[in-house]
Amino acid sequence: MSNSTPFLSIIVPAYNEEKRLPESLPKIIHFVQQQNYPIEVMVVDDGSLDHTAEIVRGFQAQAPFIELLQVVHGGKGHAVKSGMLQAQGEYLFLCDCDLSMPIEEVSKFLPPFQHEYDVAIGSREVAGAFRYEEPSYRHLMGRVFNLVVRVLAIHGIQDTQAGFKCFRRATALKLFNLQTIPGWGFDVEILFIAQSHKLKIIEVPINWYYKTESRVSPIRDTFNMVREVLKVRFNGWQGKYK
Repeated sequence: MSNSTPFLSIIVPAYNEEKRLPESLPKIIHFVQQQNYPIEVMVVDDGSLDHTAEIVRGFQAQAPFIELLQVVHGGKGHAVKSGMLQAQGEYLFLCDCDLSMPIEEVSKFLPPFQHEYDVAIGSREVAGAFRYEEPSYRHLMGRVFNLVVRVLAIHGIQDTQAGFKCFRRATALKLFNLQTIPGWGFDVEILFIAQSHKLKIIEVPINWYYKTESRVSPIRDTFNMVREVLKVRFNGWQGKYK
């Protein structure tokens, strides 16, 4: 690993993740150490009330490429935006803390596998993708939400909510500077802005493993996300993303 500008930034939003980080960070560290290009890993602590920051600092001793960015609690979208605007990589990769997609699959989003795109999103629905151990009711709820998203906001994308997305640096700066939603609905907003600006979006098939300790509340968060989709549509009508 050199000290040059990173080719890849891995941005990990974290809120009260003292239980999952000790399992996830060693896997991320191992992946980074196996690559022949410079990588930075930025953990964005979204105002955690537990030992999240202390755990990250503990790993920094063995992995100096890990950075800790602490922000006032504002929601996942707020944390992701903060990380994206601070990261220095040529490619900026959003990575959920639970690693429901194995970290090794990051390579599928980068050259030589991918070239001509502005935004590459992990997809659990396109050909070549596999879901593991997901309850059928969760899959059904996800498909209903995706239908709502496609009707109201985003066209032609089968999976907007998998927490693994890659952006070219210039694209990330454009999109996240326009982001307004701090909560779970930020994914839809970012992709809506990208389509509004006629950017090229591709869906990358991933292997995705359902985690029983998921933070998503099927009823509460689905309701909130639908509300935020409507807000995105309204913002678009008002021209806020131009």
